[in-house]
Amino acid sequence: MKTIKFILAIAGFFLLTTSCEGFLQADLKGQYTSESFFTSAGNAITATTGVYNSLYGSTLWIFGDVASDDAVKGGNAGDQADINDINDFSAKADNGILNTYWQNTYETIARANNVIAYVPGIEMDQTLGKRLVAEVKFLRAYAYFNLVNIFGEIPLKLDPQNTGETIYVGLSDVSSIYKQLEKDLREAESDLPIFHDLDKGRVTKGAALGLLAKVALYQKKYDECLNIIQTLEGLGKYTLEDNYEDLFQTGAEDSHEVIFGIRYVDDDQVSLGNHLNVWFAPSIEGGYYFNAPTQSFVDAFTEKTIEGTDDPRLDASIGRDGKPWFNNTVFSASWSEATGYLVKKYNEDMIPGKAKAQSVIPYHAIRYADILLMKAEALNETNQTQAAVTEVNKIRRRVQLSDLTSASQSVLRQIIRNERRKELGFEFHRFFDLMRWGREVAEAALAPNLKWTQPRFYFPIPQSEIDTNHAIQ
Repeated sequence: MKTIKFILAIAGFFLLTTSCEGFLQADLKGQYTSESFFTSAGNAITATTGVYNSLYGSTLWIFGDVASDDAVKGGNAGDQADINDINDFSAKADNGILNTYWQNTYETIARANNVIAYVPGIEMDQTLGKRLVAEVKFLRAYAYFNLVNIFGEIPLKLDPQNTGETIYVGLSDVSSIYKQLEKDLREAESDLPIFHDLDKGRVTKGAALGLLAKVALYQKKYDECLNIIQTLEGLGKYTLEDNYEDLFQTGAEDSHEVIFGIRYVDDDQVSLGNHLNVWFAPSIEGGYYFNAPTQSFVDAFTEKTIEGTDDPRLDASIGRDGKPWFNNTVFSASWSEATGYLVKKYNEDMIPGKAKAQSVIPYHAIRYADILLMKAEALNETNQTQAAVTEVNKIRRRVQLSDLTSASQSVLRQIIRNERRKELGFEFHRFFDLMRWGREVAEAALAPNLKWTQPRFYFPIPQSEIDTNHAIQ
């Protein structure tokens, strides 16, 4: 079976610019204009692969986890100080983390815009061409979804950036961004397959529907969210994994629970393994011990299983003192100076002769458990509380928690929110959940550092963008 590998095949291809006429008479070797590159099906596939490749190495965890109540920066006290400013909401426009995330994500968007613009003009199998464009529309939507939830109003760039008009784009309001996401995802869904026989890891119809459901939920369009989820479930492809811990081990990328995720390659020549296990691992394994879980996260696990044991999601998610770690070792609180805990997801046994960064443990951006909890939330908010209880119980049964029998809407709302925290811990969702649940919830979790402004807190647009993009000055 072939697996999509996030490898940029042609260096410099994404510049796609044209040299000044007359400057050189001979064609430059190893460089392409958009006209000369987008001429074959092979190059269309290469360009699409390049969009996937740009997702590699994302620092979304800094926003999803560290900016939430689930984690603090961790690591050496003086290392990556800009992350602390994200953690306590004091980051200014010159913050390096903001700048890096902005630039990397707009690189994804720029690559996607080229594919969307030029692939339809290639003489190639039209079904394949439409599928590639659909994949990339999803990836562009995924990039914008994260950007709009971190920064709020942002430039909405939808065309190749080869003129001043398409490079210097002003800010669009949040509702306009969401409208474009809905358009991209609905168009993508119609041209995407339910699954890929050969190229595993590529975007599917379920991925487009999953993100579309989340877009609806974030806008409180609960009925629309439920309709989308009904269509997704009608595909008959996704079910919960029997064992929660199995989701975060080698081979989990092929789980029937994973709707969209990022796969990694065990190849020391291209260094495309999962670096999260370097960021999060203890120093005794060559890691940097960042993203340290908080006591608040641990304290969320108050409920015992029907057998009287700890909720298995706790020890599957984090390392804590005296509990099994990897390589037949026991975790020591001394490995995490910040909190005494470290993230266990994305870590794995050290493999002799392999670098720590060669891990192939995948990152799951959307999985079916998330969809079920979104469904429960939407049902509860539309006064279908008993139906919501049924969905929550599907999540609870997997980890041997007792069934809920009934609950009021307000009580179930809190249960669902707590289940999201426990089920999706350190999968980079928590901060965004707190923001969409509103000021009272966010301030209770993030006080005293959070400086709420209406309609919600957003991080500042990087200074580098303000300095170079005259359309937003």
